[in-house]
Amino acid sequence: MEIWGHRGAYNHAPENTLTGFQTAAEMGADGVEFDIQLTRDGQIVVIHDEKVDRTSDGSGWVKDMTLSELKKLNFNKRGITQPLFMEIPTLVEVFEVLKPTHLKMNIEFKTGVILYEGIERKALEAAVKYGFLNRIVWSSFNHYSVQKLKRMAQEAETALLCSGEILVTGEQCVKTAASALHPNISQLLRYPELVEECHTHGIGVRVWTIKKLDEYLYARDVGVDAVFTNTIDMGWKTL
Repeated sequence: MEIWGHRGAYNHAPENTLTGFQTAAEMGADGVEFDIQLTRDGQIVVIHDEKVDRTSDGSGWVKDMTLSELKKLNFNKRGITQPLFMEIPTLVEVFEVLKPTHLKMNIEFKTGVILYEGIERKALEAAVKYGFLNRIVWSSFNHYSVQKLKRMAQEAETALLCSGEILVTGEQCVKTAASALHPNISQLLRYPELVEECHTHGIGVRVWTIKKLDEYLYARDVGVDAVFTNTIDMGWKTL
């Protein structure tokens, strides 16, 4: 079972920062998960929230700021690691950091609240330029985004995200040409048979977000293919 770092190395560096992705590689993760959005001037940046308030010393919507304005904000808000000032990274900057590593990538389109026009094509073009299509899984809660991406590149690997009361099945993944399902751990705890159902249809399962050992062991025992976790360094692979 693979271990993928959630937003980089969540417990050890500011989320979705270049330092976080470098840390994940150094800690032996198999892959990293991160989120992308568009700036006011159409640049792809890596950030989870639609607003910068929680993770930076600024305030406002990502969509309302230019890249230059966002780069002036400090995304090491808690000052938990060096350097004390960290910029928001662009997708290309993350690609540059990950290029010499072995890490796979799960890129999530944050199009559930803001419908960023053209983000799928822009991200795909960047991935093709870097020769990364075979290292990337594209996912979103907005399943139209991943279907749009798939229509642009049939060889791209896509996954459907689900959480809460909205349960997606392996059969539904097949219908949308997705190769994997990404449910949250609470869904898996309620529906352990979901893994077998997905595997029956040839659909992989990666579960998020694992924070405790018992969750990891449960996911492993029901046969998931990978976990997204905040705790890459727990030595779980040796268990």
